[in-house]
Amino acid sequence: MHFKPWGLAPFLPMPAAELCDRPVTVEQVWGRPAIAELRDRLATADGPHEMLTLLEEELMRRLCETAGLGLVSHTSSVIAATSGAVAIGDLSVAAGVSSTHLAQRFKELIGVTPKRLARTYRFAATVFAINPAVPIDWGDLAGGAGYFDQAHFGHEFRAFTGLTPTRYVEVRRRFLREHPGHALDGWPLPAD
Repeated sequence: MHFKPWGLAPFLPMPAAELCDRPVTVEQVWGRPAIAELRDRLATADGPHEMLTLLEEELMRRLCETAGLGLVSHTSSVIAATSGAVAIGDLSVAAGVSSTHLAQRFKELIGVTPKRLARTYRFAATVFAINPAVPIDWGDLAGGAGYFDQAHFGHEFRAFTGLTPTRYVEVRRRFLREHPGHALDGWPLPAD
């Protein structure tokens, strides 16, 4: 299953901010007995189509009315469409809400502020633009992604990956050499 950043909120019994920056199992969110029962039903399904139908029924059963979802989904879509290169203040003005209100709704429904979501999209777009097979002009890459300077880009890179940009490319190149044709070949994130 794949959810948009706001897509999980209607299925959560708690604010998304409570789940942010930590690994959480579906058992911890929906409860162990409910997940055990769902697993049993999925295990006895007659095939993938029935499994998907059972999963869809479970999601529909858990679907809750979620205040502010339209605001957050629309604003998130703008952030995604611009790869994070949008002024958050402009988004709140366009939505007719204060930046504080927008940030509160984002934290509640996505788990992060609009600014952090924009940073994530911008960083992801930048990493997808890296071609490890050719020499990389880090200044051009940073500037093209809208980072103030190469130092800002390096800081963001380390914040998201724990690696310097140069080290990231080394790890990615080594992975591609050691695992030619791997399913992750072409994916931008390191697998070290």
